[in-house]
Amino acid sequence: MSFRCFGTGDPLYEAYHDTEWGVPPAASDDERELFERVSLEAFQSGLAWITILRKRPAFRAAFADFDPVVVGGFDDGDVQRLMGEAGIVRNRAKIEATIANAQALTALHQRGERLAEVFEAHRPAARPVRPTSFADVPATTAESVALAKQLKKLGFRFVGPTTAYAAMQALGYVDDHLAGCLTRRH
Repeated sequence: MSFRCFGTGDPLYEAYHDTEWGVPPAASDDERELFERVSLEAFQSGLAWITILRKRPAFRAAFADFDPVVVGGFDDGDVQRLMGEAGIVRNRAKIEATIANAQALTALHQRGERLAEVFEAHRPAARPVRPTSFADVPATTAESVALAKQLKKLGFRFVGPTTAYAAMQALGYVDDHLAGCLTRRH
């Protein structure tokens, strides 16, 4: 019998679970979608993911649809504007980190490198046994610790090992849908 391992009962959360969580973003030259998803994972830190999902349209509007070149050009005035934006999480450290991360991503691209390649280099081997409950799913792994260190070395902020692991889950670098989940990818 299959089930949905999270999100049941909220149409927005169900849609996220069924079609987005664990699914790699579309490949693109600008990596906009990847930047958005990594940014939202950082904003989620300490909050329920459904809170971020409900605020995602406001985040997209406030952060220029997560265009890394545009966001990387945000200044102190933009930080003040974002701090006044009731539709998003108004955390100065997370806002400033998102701007810094856009700058780091742009610098990465200028060197001919891709953020997707950084994540791919830290993809763990598939687990031999599927998790049967979220108690079986770690908050961090050796790979997420290494990814967080690499991202920080590249100039990214607010990407500790737990946030890095959450991003790895969301972006499909690990598949933590539980055994029996209707969207289990493997």
